[in-house]
Amino acid sequence: MVDKASLRAPVLRVALALGSVYLIWGSTYLAIRFAIETVPPFLMAATRYLVAGALLYGWARLRGAQRPTLLHWRSAVILGGFLLLLGNGGVVWAEQHVSSGLAALLISTEPIWIVFLVWLRSGRERPHARVLAGLLLGLVGLVLLVKPSPTGGVNLLGAGAILVASLSWAWGSLYGRRAPLPSSQLAATGMQMLGGGALLLLASTVAGEPARFDWAAVSLRSALSVGYLIVFGAIVALTAYVWLLRVAPPVLVSTYAYVNPVVAVFLGWALAGEPLTAGTLWAAAVILTGVALISTAPGKPAVSEKARESEKPARESGPAFEEVQAEACASR
Repeated sequence: MVDKASLRAPVLRVALALGSVYLIWGSTYLAIRFAIETVPPFLMAATRYLVAGALLYGWARLRGAQRPTLLHWRSAVILGGFLLLLGNGGVVWAEQHVSSGLAALLISTEPIWIVFLVWLRSGRERPHARVLAGLLLGLVGLVLLVKPSPTGGVNLLGAGAILVASLSWAWGSLYGRRAPLPSSQLAATGMQMLGGGALLLLASTVAGEPARFDWAAVSLRSALSVGYLIVFGAIVALTAYVWLLRVAPPVLVSTYAYVNPVVAVFLGWALAGEPLTAGTLWAAAVILTGVALISTAPGKPAVSEKARESEKPARESGPAFEEVQAEACASR
């Protein structure tokens, strides 16, 4: 809950921070596509998160963040596996086969998977009628988005990889809610990036990417895109988002989930010539409407008070659920 004093932040600063989150996180999908044109996908992602993670963690420690324990590092590596190895790694691999706009639309289904996972885990609380309607619309939108068409349709392998990535992000977000992590948001995020980056580097090595990689073949566009993903995607937008969580209503901040896919689709069409069909627009409208219904539904919280109490010790030593969501978004 945001206290009344926190809502007194200058409207212009809130608008600028929210706009930066909209634009930067919406543009990361296109930046990923440009980056992997001449840099192997897993190696690119590993480089991005190892560099960004080192910067974030180092800055947090310089500002007095507590020294993490081995338990903190274990949680960070597990989260890095869910959010970065399977989550972001799935996206960067899939963008070799699907458009950046489609990737963003498929990733926007993460709230749907969160509802499913919480429902399956608790087994006691029936979702609100609006949530059920949102789930149905989200599934319908997915079918519309990936259904075969006379022109060949969507690459199902790539689409499937992104759906697995979205599910992994949802699972990781829920795990992060009870995982013991440092109280410093920057330190926790940096640790997760370092852990996930190391796992991505291992995946890159197993896939034989370093042996095939030629530094001389890296284009200027790819190099600039990697730099953009590190500085803006993983640091600037994350800082703005965490600040917004403290000074703005959560409902307002959560609108990034609806705007980012729209930004990604438009930029992919305008800057990369990605196809933008009426069918894609209809599917996007259906999916985002479903996400909006889920996110704004009234009624009981997704997790029962009993479950909250059972998770309390871990949550006291780690970031709040909204902050874990911020980490999940920054990983994109």
